[in-house]
Amino acid sequence: MESSDDTADATAAADVPGPGLRERVWPILRLLCGLLILAAVWQQASTTFARAVAGGSDLPTTIVNFFSFFTILSNVLAMLVLIVAALRAFTGADRRGGEPRWLTLALASATSYMILTGIVYNVLLRSIPLDQGATVPWSNEVLHVVGPLFMLVDLLWAPGRAALRWSAVLEVLIFPILWVAYTLIRGPLVTSPRTEEPWWYPYPFLDPHLQGGYFGVAAYVFGIAVAIIGLAAAVVAIGRRRSRGRASVSALVE
Repeated sequence: MESSDDTADATAAADVPGPGLRERVWPILRLLCGLLILAAVWQQASTTFARAVAGGSDLPTTIVNFFSFFTILSNVLAMLVLIVAALRAFTGADRRGGEPRWLTLALASATSYMILTGIVYNVLLRSIPLDQGATVPWSNEVLHVVGPLFMLVDLLWAPGRAALRWSAVLEVLIFPILWVAYTLIRGPLVTSPRTEEPWWYPYPFLDPHLQGGYFGVAAYVFGIAVAIIGLAAAVVAIGRRRSRGRASVSALVE
């Protein structure tokens, strides 16, 4: 004979609606995109490190430099978040308990950073000639175009995206602020493995030697800060608007 608890559990399980077509397809798309980003980062890292070894460059410095690019860090975060979100969907965790706040915030952060990466690269860096011996063309496009576009599409159409309070915008800003501080502090302390210059910066707009000093760098940092604030606010706003169509304001992620 079933207990009352067993009956209640069975009733609750019956009340959980089955996944629709989009709920079934989207986790697969997230997983595939996450794995594509992983392959792109891996291929570019392998090429960069192999070239450093062949050229006699300092490998530890090259490795740290590689993971000091905002593009790489943003893509690694997006890859992890997409794969985790996909795996949670496969197990039905979000359908039973809703998307947890940490995942909602991680998705909002990754989305903001990836869209910023796509904008900055295609507006400021696309025209700069690349060292084709060091750059993997398909990987470069995945990291700067395909990944950011998927995160934008995910923001607009992924099922189950929960809402965040407006204070989450400030939380999204924490990592970019720390990254800029790290970059500007570390830059003059590192010798470039490739050029032997007594400094190294991941992007030319952060290099005071190319921008006429730190005032020039500050102008770029300010512009990018405004952009990331606007992007984070837009991401949070879209999440709130989409969630409002599914639940009341009281369902906001706490």
